[in-house]
Amino acid sequence: MDCTSQRISYRNTAAFSTIVLDYLDDAAALKPFYVHRPNIEGIKQAIAQRSAFNTNRTVLVDHLKKQYAAVSESAAVNRNIDLLLQENTFTIITAHQPNLFTGSLYFIYKILHAIKLADSLKQELTQHNFVPVYYMGSEDADFEELSYATVNGVKYQWATQQNGAFGKMVIDKNITQLIHAISGQLLVEPHGKEIVDALLTAYKEKTTIQDATFSFVHFLFERFGLIVIIADAKELKQQMIPVFEDELLNRSSSKHVAATIESLEKNYKVQAGGREINLFYFDEDLRERIEADGDGFAVANTTIKFSKEEMLKELKEHPERFSPNVILRGLYQDTILPNIAFIGGGGELAYWLELKEVFTHYKVPYPVLIVRNSFLVTEQQWIDKVEKLGFTVEEFFKNSEALLNDYVHRTTVNKIQLNGSLTKAEELYELLKTQASAVDPTLLQHVESLKVNAIYRLQELEKKIIRAEKRKYADEQRQIQTVKQQLFPGNGLQERKESFLSFYAKKGKSFIDALYQHSLSLEQEFVVLSL
Repeated sequence: MDCTSQRISYRNTAAFSTIVLDYLDDAAALKPFYVHRPNIEGIKQAIAQRSAFNTNRTVLVDHLKKQYAAVSESAAVNRNIDLLLQENTFTIITAHQPNLFTGSLYFIYKILHAIKLADSLKQELTQHNFVPVYYMGSEDADFEELSYATVNGVKYQWATQQNGAFGKMVIDKNITQLIHAISGQLLVEPHGKEIVDALLTAYKEKTTIQDATFSFVHFLFERFGLIVIIADAKELKQQMIPVFEDELLNRSSSKHVAATIESLEKNYKVQAGGREINLFYFDEDLRERIEADGDGFAVANTTIKFSKEEMLKELKEHPERFSPNVILRGLYQDTILPNIAFIGGGGELAYWLELKEVFTHYKVPYPVLIVRNSFLVTEQQWIDKVEKLGFTVEEFFKNSEALLNDYVHRTTVNKIQLNGSLTKAEELYELLKTQASAVDPTLLQHVESLKVNAIYRLQELEKKIIRAEKRKYADEQRQIQTVKQQLFPGNGLQERKESFLSFYAKKGKSFIDALYQHSLSLEQEFVVLSL
């Protein structure tokens, strides 16, 4: 598939937080909160630290082989699973919840970034192997955030009365009906049947969301050797028993995170924060916070209580019933996987910057943090419309009002700004202040007040002149708004709104291939991809 791409600095998109931009710019204020820079030297340092850490590779590989028995065999995946037994093999992780039908586009971008970085590092550091991993956050329970997909601007929402972890919820007739409703949009496209069939195959009734997501992601990326890990397994969580016990008895993570947040808040708005105990109790249709209750523990929003001895016994016998929250999840994934790099969005980066001391406390190597790839995917006709209006794609990251202002100022034949007039008015009032102060210095404040009032009224006149001129540009305003809505639906980034399904229906696997081809590894820039 023919396509072109151009890169834009994240800072020039005006769509990313200060903490993300400062991290990318190597700001001194953030240096205490991470270990390695997101460059090849940082990767080498992470490899050296990870090589000295004992990862239980046998347990990991046994778990993955058991998990992959449920899907079609893939030579590329099997090869990467086997490579994980070797001490010179390391993982590149991205993590995400199992959003319904993968949710928004950036779900796909994160995974492809992990694949591209693993492939790039293998070419540069040939003495090592690198395996891309999608760590499925299937224990999360934020139903409102996870239970819908938007296709061509239409939101398809799952309605269910199920509770607990989203990944454990069971697919019902309502999801089947959603797929059939979406198919009305997809089947008219060349590859629509292929993607609809894949959805129906993966999202079978009575299957769990996590198993369906596993199957669907495997369909999309198995040829790249991507490994999906569903980590809510007893044999994996057994490795966290000492950490979870320390969390229950000593609240170590909250102490370290609180100290870090206090430092971070001097310069940045902090996101996560955590709790006194950063664990959930996780069983069947239940995932609720574990809270201190006198000398024992209680499970929030339930009648379940444990004495201290009962809780420690439960942990040793059923570690799978303990689910780390955002503060401990990264530590868990980097304990069970031989990881050197984590790829995440701006929000994920912000909370990872709170976790360095938690990793240090538990002596787990801290990974390289990499801001995930961002794309704006469009067709050449929309790029042409942008350029016909006299703008660059980069300029179109501004809001519609700012774009129209720029257009009017650039094209009008009328003089609509009073810059010269304002300067002359200010000069006049400065002269009046000199004259008045010579007569009576107390008049200075009065003249200054007159000046402020006059300048304000002139500025208001200027705004009215500009508004009157903009009314003559109704057609251009409509064109700007049409293009803006196409490229930035709801005035937000496309990747946070739209699903990949309609793009796949039009282009098939070549859409995934194009994204892979134009994905960056360590360059850390925004990509505009024109199909």
